[in-house]
Amino acid sequence: MTTSTRGAKAPAVLVLEDGRTFHGRAYGAVGVTFGEAVFSTGMTGYQETLTDPSYHRQVVVMTAPHVGNTGVNDDDPESQRIWVAGYVVRDPARVPSNWRAKRSLDEELRQQGVVGISGIDTRALTRHLRERGAMRVGIFSGNALPDAGTMLAEVRQAPEMQGADLSAEVATKETYVVPAIGEKKFTVAAVDLGIKGMTPHRMAERGIEVHVLPATATAEDVYAVNPDGVFFSNGPGDPSTADGPVSVMKAVLERKTPLFGICFGNQILGRALGFGTYKLKYGHRGINQPVQDRTTGKVEVTAHNHGFAVDAPLDKVSDTPFGRAEVSHVCLNDNVVEGLQLLDQPAFSVQYHPEAAAGPHDAAYLFDRFVELMEGQRA
Repeated sequence: MTTSTRGAKAPAVLVLEDGRTFHGRAYGAVGVTFGEAVFSTGMTGYQETLTDPSYHRQVVVMTAPHVGNTGVNDDDPESQRIWVAGYVVRDPARVPSNWRAKRSLDEELRQQGVVGISGIDTRALTRHLRERGAMRVGIFSGNALPDAGTMLAEVRQAPEMQGADLSAEVATKETYVVPAIGEKKFTVAAVDLGIKGMTPHRMAERGIEVHVLPATATAEDVYAVNPDGVFFSNGPGDPSTADGPVSVMKAVLERKTPLFGICFGNQILGRALGFGTYKLKYGHRGINQPVQDRTTGKVEVTAHNHGFAVDAPLDKVSDTPFGRAEVSHVCLNDNVVEGLQLLDQPAFSVQYHPEAAAGPHDAAYLFDRFVELMEGQRA
């Protein structure tokens, strides 16, 4: 990626790998960027989306037409930087209006070198991705744009998301601790595969001291903190490449330590149990996805960001090397597996984001369920 911070109104072109092209104006930094084109259906929460490490190497298309209205503040980021490879909006706010805003979204994108495009028909682009599937894309901006053939050739040379091993690129390099808020009740080892800042905070609110470990952590590293429970986070990339985390997950299951995983962590649990994973046509991204908790029948509105899913049977209990397992949650839009649970030991996972940053709080109970597992194990 090459970027400049000049010429915010420069011409820009978005080129998909199948050749479809959209012309607009530069938004954020001016330059060239490549990634996987995906769309997010959230009408708010763009700051949390941009700073979610799970979006590493993805160009995010916002389906909401007006983006940037509340500017950017210093309280809502989910990590230390913007992770999206590029950003696509239809009608960016000209002037942000919010009492917490420190700067405009356009300014933040420029400062962090994120190449974007505005002024294009994002509805048409979203419909195209729904019909054809997520695909590689390039955004080119500036006054000296390459010819159409050159741009398309460069897009087709960009790496694909399938087969990409990315978690170590976004995870912490050193272990750090998020202290419990109030009385400390439990210690959790959290394997960072692309964790969002709100996730350990949600655990800390429940009296959990969270030791956040690198994606490359071994089982020995996990148990060196003497955990009451182990957590596997969200993250980017293809779960079929995550052999290291799967091996650690199996070691945790063998010791029957209470275990909770979200998003990428759900896919890791699926692999550890012997299920396959596969790439969704265009994925689930946004903060308005309906999921049913099959253990209670309750329907939740949930926050999603995943392009891969677990291939597990919806209609039966499965026998695994670690006991019986079943699908606990399912997406009501397309019947994609959204959660797993073991019936013979304390382990479960969900495919979506219960920390809800940004998003609804319907799934906050899952952190309480994790606490209950640790309380049961201790008893």
